[in-house]
Amino acid sequence: MAIAATISLPLTSPTRHSVTRRSITSLNVSPSSSSSSSSVQPSFLTLETVAFRNPNFRVSATSMSIEALEKGSQTSFLDRKESGFLHFVKYHGLGNDFILVDNRDSSEPKLTPEQAVKLCDRNFGIGADGVIFAMPGINGTDYTMRIFNSDGSEPEMCGNGVRCFARFIAELENLHGKQSFTLHTGAGLIVPEIQDDGKVILNSRIIQMLHLSHANMNNWLKTWIILLYVDELNLADIGPKFEHHAMFPARTNTEFVQVISRSHLKMRVWERGAGATLACGTGACAVVVAAVLEGHAGRSCTVDLPGGPLDIEWREEDNHVYMTGPAEIVFYGSVPL
Repeated sequence: MAIAATISLPLTSPTRHSVTRRSITSLNVSPSSSSSSSSVQPSFLTLETVAFRNPNFRVSATSMSIEALEKGSQTSFLDRKESGFLHFVKYHGLGNDFILVDNRDSSEPKLTPEQAVKLCDRNFGIGADGVIFAMPGINGTDYTMRIFNSDGSEPEMCGNGVRCFARFIAELENLHGKQSFTLHTGAGLIVPEIQDDGKVILNSRIIQMLHLSHANMNNWLKTWIILLYVDELNLADIGPKFEHHAMFPARTNTEFVQVISRSHLKMRVWERGAGATLACGTGACAVVVAAVLEGHAGRSCTVDLPGGPLDIEWREEDNHVYMTGPAEIVFYGSVPL
């Protein structure tokens, strides 16, 4: 599977541009063969610099040219159905990044776990913490979300991934303003709500997802609370010890939390199948619930993660946890399969 045919940056201005071309003399791009990925010299940094200086440009490695994107080209890009190509959009939620694939025409993912691993590789692929598929809804839901982690494993759901999924659906369906829909995941029903400012709120019975009694949660909190300064953790060393411990046959995410105040927590996370990530939405929900149960925090908290803050609220009236945070487009792309 060859990587990197076309990268299109999100359009930030509604102004219509005529198509212009100029050669890229600072890049040496070798067209990919059917058996290997394309090579870029001297580095990918030059490509990124050219692209982000003017986000209205599309960088095409195959033709070594820069084309101005016309208004509405994102929609037409996502509508493409060329055989043998996978069109995708890369999103991130506080640096937790995902490759989003329109899979609404099939109940089977368009990629195998092995292909997802290749695409997620940050040196030889697109680079991501996982691949998310937007699929037809089941059991009366509007959509189904499935995820392959960067190691090919499949988690039940992902909070940051759900926020990216919601923004992706809004783009696919051309939805505007405040919107909500029902989403089937391996962890149950999720109801994301897109706000007018573009942020996404998740409403879910996260307590049911924890599968932990108060006593068990108390034991884990003792482990967390002795780690007073999460920035001093050697996460690459300690994280895998939890993930692969014998008491977690299906592996586990591990969140380490520092209590700054009753409304302010700081967290780092090691995720099964992805390692250290810049953010974990469900993990942030879990640590707030645990901190509330142990009397260390109130029901409404800001949780600082390496990628930025999330607002978490555990509402007493409905026993639901609400997570609010951003989801942003990184770029549009295509890869031959």
